[in-house]
Amino acid sequence: MQRILLLLILLIFNSIIKLTAQENYSITVEFSGMKSDDGDVYVALYNTEDSFLKKPMTGEIAKVNDKKATITFKNVTPGEYAISAFHDENDNKKMDTKIFGIPKEPIGMSNNAKGFMGPPKYKDAKFTVDKNITLAITMK
Repeated sequence: MQRILLLLILLIFNSIIKLTAQENYSITVEFSGMKSDDGDVYVALYNTEDSFLKKPMTGEIAKVNDKKATITFKNVTPGEYAISAFHDENDNKKMDTKIFGIPKEPIGMSNNAKGFMGPPKYKDAKFTVDKNITLAITMK
């Protein structure tokens, strides 16, 4: 009787753990629109509006081949995210800008969001992760 009770408790405990465990997903991002294979694409993943374009949750660097690049963020918890990226054409490890901070190098955002008189807004770049997803971003 004690063994049956112990087994029952273990089964219930295991079921509770499985129900409360959060599943993680992946975000694959396919970049196109680069004019050359020079340099790398620097990609930032944001998980809040306040951190957008300021402090990424994480970042990756993608090699450019045939004027395209792909990156995958793994073990992403369900939620709302946004992505920004730039193609570091001159390989100096930073985004070069013109006067007033206008980028000299190609940039891209999730949802191909564009800004008006400034950078895109989080609300235009955000997307939901509730399964494995693939995004297409065109660098401009």
